[in-house]
Order: sequence, then structure tokens, then C-alpha cells
Amino acid sequence: MKVSFYLNDVLVNYDVNPNEYLSHTLRSHGVKSIKIGCNESTCGSCTLLVDDKPAMSCSILTAQIEGKHITTVEGIQEEAAKISYYFSEEGADQCGFCNVGYALVIYALKRELKNPTDEEINDYIVGNLCRCSGLQSQMNAIKRYLKED
Repeated sequence: MKVSFYLNDVLVNYDVNPNEYLSHTLRSHGVKSIKIGCNESTCGSCTLLVDDKPAMSCSILTAQIEGKHITTVEGIQEEAAKISYYFSEEGADQCGFCNVGYALVIYALKRELKNPTDEEINDYIVGNLCRCSGLQSQMNAIKRYLKED
């Protein structure tokens, strides 16, 4: 089946299987920033933005995104670099597997919530797991990024 959608503001047209998940479609078309971790929507490694909202691409059928706007980390390079800088500065960056998912969620958080509380930040990032670093260093990095204009 044919599916058309905007990938980082570029209209793409893909021929996909009806039961194909977006994570697999994107990776098969060269979008390697989408990581496939758990394949069950529990780790957040495959996070991307669907119409500016975080979503886990391993649980979305590609057919469901007809006409939608999909943003991967390639579409927010400048912001992702800032987030990566703060993660590095705070020691919240070790293996890097979760970073792409975190970058997209944190970017969306900044756009959606103004001056979020710690609880709101935790609620927003809850679907993204990191097994290498501690939550406190991540929280410090996120707060530093959120303070930027």
C-alpha cells in the first residue's frame, strides 16, 4: 500500500506492508536515528514526533500516519546539539542509545510546557528509559536546556 507523509518537512511516498511499523519503515529508508530497543513501546528509543507530539514509532503502523508530519532528530539538529551538550556537561550521557528519544521528547516538552515543574518534567519523559546514568543528572541537563530562550 502507498503512504504519503511529511518526514522532517519533506513529503515522502513509501510503498509499505499494511502491518509494517513506522520504526521499521523509517530505518529501511535510511533514517538510522530511530533506534529499535524493546519493540514494545516501553523504552522510548524509537521516539519521534507525530504532528509535534512524542510517539513511539514501534507501536504506530505506517499506514496510520498518512498525511501527518513526522519529525526525527534529523529535523531538529540544532536543538538536539544543545540537548546533547547539556547531557554531556551534566554526566547524563554514557552509551548514547537513548539520547535521540530523549532529545525529541525534551524538545517537545520545551515547546509545549512553559516553566514546567519537576513533576511535569518527569511525567513528560516517563516513557524514555536510560540504564546508564542517573535521573538527577538528566533532570539537571533538561532544566538547563529549558532555561534557554
